Amino acid sequence: MTVANKRTTTAFYTTVFGVTAAAVVAFLVVAALVVAGLVWQTNKVLSEQVLRTLSSEAQVLSATEATGGLDAITRAINVRSELNQSNLYYLTDATGSKLAGNLSRLPSELADGMTGGVFDYTSNGKKGGSERIAAGLPVRLSGGGLLIVARDIEDQRALAARIRILALIGFGCLGVGGLVLGLVIGKSVLSRVEGMRQASRAIMAGDLAQRLPRSHTGDELDRLAESFNTMLSRIEQLMTGFREVSDNIAHDLKTPLNRLRNRAEATLRDATTSQELQDGLGQTIEAADEIIKTFDALLLIARLEAGAVSSTLEPVDIGALIRDAVELYEPVADDAGLALTSKVEHDVKLNANRRLVAQAIANLIDNAIKYSSRRSRVDGDNRLAGHVEVNVRRCGGNRVEISVSDDGPGIEAVDRQRVVERFVRLEESRTAPGTGLGLSLVSAVARLHGGAIRLEDNKPGLRAVVDLPAGP
Repeated sequence: MTVANKRTTTAFYTTVFGVTAAAVVAFLVVAALVVAGLVWQTNKVLSEQVLRTLSSEAQVLSATEATGGLDAITRAINVRSELNQSNLYYLTDATGSKLAGNLSRLPSELADGMTGGVFDYTSNGKKGGSERIAAGLPVRLSGGGLLIVARDIEDQRALAARIRILALIGFGCLGVGGLVLGLVIGKSVLSRVEGMRQASRAIMAGDLAQRLPRSHTGDELDRLAESFNTMLSRIEQLMTGFREVSDNIAHDLKTPLNRLRNRAEATLRDATTSQELQDGLGQTIEAADEIIKTFDALLLIARLEAGAVSSTLEPVDIGALIRDAVELYEPVADDAGLALTSKVEHDVKLNANRRLVAQAIANLIDNAIKYSSRRSRVDGDNRLAGHVEVNVRRCGGNRVEISVSDDGPGIEAVDRQRVVERFVRLEESRTAPGTGLGLSLVSAVARLHGGAIRLEDNKPGLRAVVDLPAGP
């Protein structure tokens, strides 16, 4: 079996084909009922019209017989028979002998003279004529005779038959067309599903760069593929971050671990007194604490990116949080020869994790003080030469911007996107203490709260802005 035949056969078993077939059957059933009802109603209307015509004509002829006798009605029937061959008559006297009419015999169906009905007759009244059908009405005359007034309804019956045949043909075409359409749609959907299946197999094999194909029609499969691709992008981002963390741990923590080991060996080798041994152990513990802090920061960033702390959100007065952070870092800034100030709009609130937002603000202030203090801190008049400012303001009514500005060396535009990645430290900051995780943590906290961080030129210095959604 070829691939095309196999795909066609498989299309018969798709949900789309099944639904389409069921819809076609339901449509045909409803259409058949509607057409049958229309045909029945049309036939009923035509039959009623024929009966009304026959009744009216029978009354006229009865009145003619009552006023002029059998001779008058005989002449009237002969004239009417000649004018229209579809008008059928049969007139007898009181003894049952035929007096006039173009029917060759008295229809047995109407012989009782009581009720009308449908009967068969031979056209032209001759042997070998075609058999046709008519509707007739018997009338008892005042002189005792019997009058049959009838109309040929063969054309009406043929019309109904043609309507039925056309309806059957139409239903057949609709059924076949619907099934073919269902098969075509089923094959199309099956082709898209097959593409998705192949992409998912590649993804399961480890190729996270693969994406489910989209037709850009905006249908259900497109929306499903879009959601799935968004999830894959997030998974790929997390996996990439995991690999980067692993690489960075292997690269950036190797040096402090080696330094820790060398310090411990040097202490064991060179210490001759208990004081020297105690000092060496103290330095070793301090180095170990720094490594532990690095691992704690990595763990916190991983938890933030996984959304593991989103359930701890609460209303936070960001103004009070900023004032507490500024008060905490004022002595540090003063020791570094910097002025630390804040400017906070009134009653600005966030729906946030208080501890995480406080830590993010602390990281930004700590960075600003650290790198601003590397410039000349006191001018010739013994005044503070550097300045760090923390601002909070509303933007657009539903956003809040927290910014920390300094007049330090700043960061080049080409490096601003890169420095928020984990363990990234620019060459000029290699000698400064730190792990390269501060801005990464701030970025993770911002993303957790539905915001983002951006770095701008403060001319001079750097302006770090955290954009967050406002709270209730």
